[in-house]
Order: sequence, then C-alpha cells, then structure tokens
Amino acid sequence: VQLQASGGGLVQAGGSLRLSCAASGRTFTSYVMGWFRQAPGKERELIGSISRSGGTIYYADSIKGRFTISRDNAKNTVYLQMNSLKPEDTAVYYCAADRVADDYILIESSKYDYWGQGTQVTVSS
Repeated sequence: VQLQASGGGLVQAGGSLRLSCAASGRTFTSYVMGWFRQAPGKERELIGSISRSGGTIYYADSIKGRFTISRDNAKNTVYLQMNSLKPEDTAVYYCAADRVADDYILIESSKYDYWGQGTQVTVSS
C-alpha cells in the first residue's frame, strides 16, 4: 500500500487543522492505521492508532482530548483532526499502515510496514 499524507501547514496557536492520509489499493480495510509525529531533535512519537473497522482508537496522552483520529474505508482515507493546537505540536506528521489479520490497534512504530511521506505542521505562538 502507498500512503499520501496532506493537510499540513502553518496555523496560529489555538487553531485547527485536519490531516488526511490517502491509501492506494483495494484492501484498505485490512490495515491498521497510525499517526506519528517527529519534531526537530526529538524521537518519533505515536499520536494514535485506529483499527481496521475504526471501532477501536488509541490516543497518546499528550494529545488526548484535542486530536481525533477517524477513517473512511470507502474512501481509503484516515484523518487526523487537530484542535486547540499548541506550538509544541509543531512537527512533521506521518501516517503509517500495517496489514493485520484482526481488528486491533497498534502502538509500536516498528510494527508498521508502510509509511507516508510526512506533512509539516507548524504552530505559531
């Protein structure tokens, strides 16, 4: 599967952005999806993961209550809605996918086989 992330940009603190990650292929429902981010000088950080059906979603504590992950399996797309953005949310955001046999989330970045190219999010103070 190939992943194409989009929707990044420059936003003021307190603002919102919605990132999209479009997947190629006809088996999108076979993949658990994840969102990650990496700020300059920092390690890649898990934002969250959504199961194949979308029925189970995991969020990292750092963004819980501000970010929402969803997926539209008919459109082969996963979304990351980001609200109440803070300067510390500035990072390159990545989507990732892994083909799994069951409907569960995945929090280890090393388990994801497919990665998008990343999209820059910059939050100004």
